Amino acid sequence: MFDAAYDGLVALFEPATFGLMIVGIIIGLVVGLLPGLGGITAMVLMLPFTFDMSPTQAFAFLLGMFVVTSNAGELTSILFGVPGEGTTAATILDGHPMAKKGEAGRAMGGSLMSSAIGAFIGAGVLALGLPIVRPLVLSFGAPELFALTILGVTFIASLSGGSLTRSVLMGGLGFVLSSVGASPQTGVFRYTFDIAYMLDGIQLVPVALGLFAIPEIMDLAVRRSSIAEVDVGKVGGVMQGVRDTFTHIGLVSRAAALSAFIGLIPGLGSAAAQWLSYAHAVQTSPRKEEFGTGRIEGVLAPGASANAKEGGALIPTIAFGVPGSLAMSILLGAFIIVGLVPGPRMLSTNLDVTFSMVWILVIANLISIVFLFLLLGQLVRLTRVKGLILVPIILVLVWLGAFSNSSNFGDLVLLVVAGAAGYAMVALDWPRPPLVLGLVLGSLADKNLGIAHQRYGYDFFMDPTVMVIFGLAIASVVYALIQNARIAKARAAAGPPQGPDASGDPSGQPRQGAPHA
Repeated sequence: MFDAAYDGLVALFEPATFGLMIVGIIIGLVVGLLPGLGGITAMVLMLPFTFDMSPTQAFAFLLGMFVVTSNAGELTSILFGVPGEGTTAATILDGHPMAKKGEAGRAMGGSLMSSAIGAFIGAGVLALGLPIVRPLVLSFGAPELFALTILGVTFIASLSGGSLTRSVLMGGLGFVLSSVGASPQTGVFRYTFDIAYMLDGIQLVPVALGLFAIPEIMDLAVRRSSIAEVDVGKVGGVMQGVRDTFTHIGLVSRAAALSAFIGLIPGLGSAAAQWLSYAHAVQTSPRKEEFGTGRIEGVLAPGASANAKEGGALIPTIAFGVPGSLAMSILLGAFIIVGLVPGPRMLSTNLDVTFSMVWILVIANLISIVFLFLLLGQLVRLTRVKGLILVPIILVLVWLGAFSNSSNFGDLVLLVVAGAAGYAMVALDWPRPPLVLGLVLGSLADKNLGIAHQRYGYDFFMDPTVMVIFGLAIASVVYALIQNARIAKARAAAGPPQGPDASGDPSGQPRQGAPHA
């Protein structure tokens, strides 16, 4: 294995291979900064160019390009409140409020460094997990996947935004929306109202763009000011964001490990990984109510998830030919193009190619992060550009991102509807993240519950693995309730807030003119 790891590293640094990886990184940086397009679109467009490449060259080009789009997309979410990819909008919740407070540099520094650590953890999971993961992956069927989605549902309580009732209602609405379209078991159409566009169900990308991007664009247009409400002059806080990453290294490591595990299980997807990582950050924080107002932990957790999940998703793709995500299914096409067959030979004869993917995950991320750190000064200055200039540009990019989802004009209608709903939810203080999480997990639960029931009846609930996962779900809820009760008791004992906290500034700093304690 050490010889294969060395051979994979040497092959990656051959001039032609390394040059193709740099080209892929540059394409990924550009595409990642365009809202809604993302790495999957780039991979589809670039796949035909791999026909004349060697296996290592093809994966250096495609995989290097894909992992970089996540890093660039995180910055778009922080700067403009527009997700670089519709499935990875969790960074907006705290990253964009930090940009509004003039802390864009800190947020981006933390996002990039946590993403680098997440990439290392994901690559480590890939390198160490390949020889031992076969029994685990083969043991997970529809019953276990359904149980995992229920475990994910328990995280909705963490995204309550101060009201558990509203959070549960929004999560339930997400589940209802996920059931629109054809039943995955019977093919019967549900809640389509004879509208052709609804036959394929409610698409996640237009919904995410509408819920999170449109309200920010409207707010920017109404205020007639720049994104950042504080002029920080030179780029500040970047190194503070890097230090924050190591201050919260436990959270970053847990979020990366959780995402790598979710990526390992085919069918759960990248959207679930990042939202559950964000929910974990909220769940384990003693100051839950401050998330969504600019907490750095709300940037670090999804940042760590961005690339860690791809290390996990590569394992079933390489070992069994079962793509762990949509992006991995496209990468599977590259396997066929270059003449490789996923399976045991990737762990024996072609082990050097497998290890080259591990090195690509690490090195491509390091190079892209260096590029982005060098560009942060120019990117942060965009937060001081007047809204009247930025709004039309961002709005065009959002429309392009929504339309590129399926090239259907119905996506644009859904974008407008979701945007109106998102604006109303912001105005009425209803939480948006539970709706997206319910939409993501609802379709997974629907599909896997139907398959499990058809194969095993209701006896699958008695499966030991399923019972253990349900036990974890119950323990998660109980833990959250106990922690909430302790926090409420501590605040009641402390009495009314005074000093800096009384100013209402969630950063913990007194507003100008506010009295100190």
